[in-house]
Amino acid sequence: MKDLISSFYEAFHQLDANKMVSCYHKDIVFEDPAFGILEGERARAMWQMLCESQKGKDFRVKATNITENSAHWEAFYTFSKTERKVHNKIDATFEFKDGLIIKHIDVFNLHNWAKQAIGFKGWLLGGTYFFKKKLQSQTNYLLNKFMAEKKLSN
Repeated sequence: MKDLISSFYEAFHQLDANKMVSCYHKDIVFEDPAFGILEGERARAMWQMLCESQKGKDFRVKATNITENSAHWEAFYTFSKTERKVHNKIDATFEFKDGLIIKHIDVFNLHNWAKQAIGFKGWLLGGTYFFKKKLQSQTNYLLNKFMAEKKLSN
């Protein structure tokens, strides 16, 4: 499964969402602090939305310490709402079914991300439950809008 995880991150580095989601089982469950839990088509659409939004920008991803069921990866990009530089460090774990990823959990320090992406308000509020729920509400709203525009089933 190490090769599958490597392929996933190589595709992400190339912003190739189709190749990324081809690594996912149809019943994929994805979870991270920014989106919460996404299942099936919503998880696949999230990667499509993120890849499309970063094309032609300063985005890059670097995956290291890839094992049979985990990876460490780092994302470098400019957060579009504030034009602030972000270097996010993420630890991922994976479960598999039928030779594909069926569960993908990304863990990162949301407070550190918020300080970088938002600045003082992120430093002040980024570690709170309120901030996490507000962020998940906003990211899922954007995902719903993206899926409606692309006519993807929800």
